[in-house]
Amino acid sequence: VGAAEAAANDDSRSQPHRLFVFGHGYSAGRFAARLPTSGISGVTTRTPDKAAGLAAHGLKPFIFDGTAPGPGIDAALFRTTHLVMSIAPDGETAGDAVLHWYRDEIAHGAPELCWIAYLSTVGVYGDHGGEWVDETTEPAPVSLRSRQRLAAEEGWRRLADDRGVPLAIVRLSGIYGPGRNAFVNLKSGTARRLVKPGQVFNRIHVDDIASALGFLMNRRADGIFNVTDNEPAPPQDVVTLAAELAGVDAPPEQDFATAELGPMARSFYGENKRVSNKRLRDMGFAFEFPTYREGLLSCLLYTSPSPRDRQ
Repeated sequence: VGAAEAAANDDSRSQPHRLFVFGHGYSAGRFAARLPTSGISGVTTRTPDKAAGLAAHGLKPFIFDGTAPGPGIDAALFRTTHLVMSIAPDGETAGDAVLHWYRDEIAHGAPELCWIAYLSTVGVYGDHGGEWVDETTEPAPVSLRSRQRLAAEEGWRRLADDRGVPLAIVRLSGIYGPGRNAFVNLKSGTARRLVKPGQVFNRIHVDDIASALGFLMNRRADGIFNVTDNEPAPPQDVVTLAAELAGVDAPPEQDFATAELGPMARSFYGENKRVSNKRLRDMGFAFEFPTYREGLLSCLLYTSPSPRDRQ
């Protein structure tokens, strides 16, 4: 770490954080839960019921469904120092709803804004036939949702450059954790062991997402970061291990070529790559759950999510 970056790190840690989160969902909510509520200037959710639950646990919720500006968000953004964006692009605004409604407020307002994170997906890399990709790999998204994500990344990069603040583009692989994992699928009867020769996927535990966001925020990191585990693996292996750990029979293997799948599920298997997280590790970040093995074991032992995690 150079002297200038070290000084920026020290300054970032010494300043009080006033975080605003667009999209208090599974991943961003897990990150926000690690911060004192006094350090959160606001979070958005789509419904009044969810807003009421968040308010009951000390957060400042704003309702924003992407179709119109949300009351009070402008004022909260004015007080914000750190911004996390975790809302997927949609068809209502032909792209990123936050850029559509709040670009000017973020680019020209928020006088103390010093860092932005945009939560994206490794899907922007497209299909690489099982080969390794990293942050230097040219994106080649295949699906519409991944093409929209890449367009949103580019929009946030232009905004950050105009505003003169660092932007961390956080590309996530398949997210799992408490309440969203192979054990839940086994219990519900939805787990499948689809076998497509050579197919692998990366995954990431939600707690490692939260830790990585804190790590990047404290450093005011700028650039693209793959937040993904160390071991891309065949999807059927994850289900097999979960069944072994749970002491239940694994579902039978199915040939992907003849399995009945919806268009989205089939398109998901149309992208095959191994995603490297070396850049983040070289910066000094340590994954708590470096493979699906440690992650699944933690999910098996997990028993009591906090109220804020359930919102």
